[in-house]
Amino acid sequence: MTRGDARRSSARKGQGPSQAGRGGQCHGRDQRSGGNGSRQSQGNRGQRGSQRPGPRPQRVAGRQDSQRPAALGSDLIEGRRAVAEALDAGIPIRTAYVQDGAGSPEGTDKTLDTLVRRLSDAGVECETVPRSRLDRLSSHGAHQGIVVRTKPFSYATIEDVIAAAGEGDALVVVLDHVTDEGNFGAIVRSAEVVGAAGVVVANARAATVGPGAYKTSAGAVLHLPIAQVPNLARAIDQLKEAGFWACAATEHAEQDVWHAPVYGRLALVMGSEGEGISRLVLDHCDFGARLPQRGRVESLNVAQATTVMCYEWLRRVSEGARADG
Repeated sequence: MTRGDARRSSARKGQGPSQAGRGGQCHGRDQRSGGNGSRQSQGNRGQRGSQRPGPRPQRVAGRQDSQRPAALGSDLIEGRRAVAEALDAGIPIRTAYVQDGAGSPEGTDKTLDTLVRRLSDAGVECETVPRSRLDRLSSHGAHQGIVVRTKPFSYATIEDVIAAAGEGDALVVVLDHVTDEGNFGAIVRSAEVVGAAGVVVANARAATVGPGAYKTSAGAVLHLPIAQVPNLARAIDQLKEAGFWACAATEHAEQDVWHAPVYGRLALVMGSEGEGISRLVLDHCDFGARLPQRGRVESLNVAQATTVMCYEWLRRVSEGARADG
């Protein structure tokens, strides 16, 4: 199966809840009789499960939404590593709330003491508060004795993500209304670690960059563009106009991720925790890929599934680079 010949049939097969039937799932039983499901040698780009049809022709884009979405309200960042990342990235911090007694006069808690000194040196007002107040501010109770209030997060546009992708191999992760902030942050972390060009999310009914995302991303939200868009289907079309192929992560795909053409310029579309990929978004994808499964547990959640697929993309492009070299 090639991307050009059967890119929609794999994505649409079954037309049921996709990628994440329940709990953000992406799965499919691995039919391995006769070795069909085994991982095959991928010595060069021409033998990767599906024949590479060449780069997608770049089409003239239609009207694009060029205005950057407005950020609302203030953001809270919790946890020592996430706060340190915010300082390193130069994120403007308004106030720091430090747990009373969390530091130490003797300097034994060197991590927090150093962090508070850095905040003070940066001109940030540090306010000592009881733990109960931090618990109320915390999204999941893992503040580690410090929470800071920043200016609103500055989201990117789809044009920013495309510009960051440059030319050649690139990965963009598109999230179809993933709502859990923890899953969102974990996905951003995986995307940043494998070198993705950006993450695209809807500007409504979706998780935003808040305390939970800062925490679970380990600060990765500060290091790659995260675009909020009003229309995911249109954003996918814009990525395709920039030479990307759109892959829907769906349990109904004909090919597993080891054999689907998950490489090159790829827009990886992941569905929500409860509903999966919507019909409209699925119709704008070129092909689908599923995760093979042998065990009895139903599937991985959306964050875990995204990590697996991101690393499969990285493996493919890394092998391609070695073969070309």
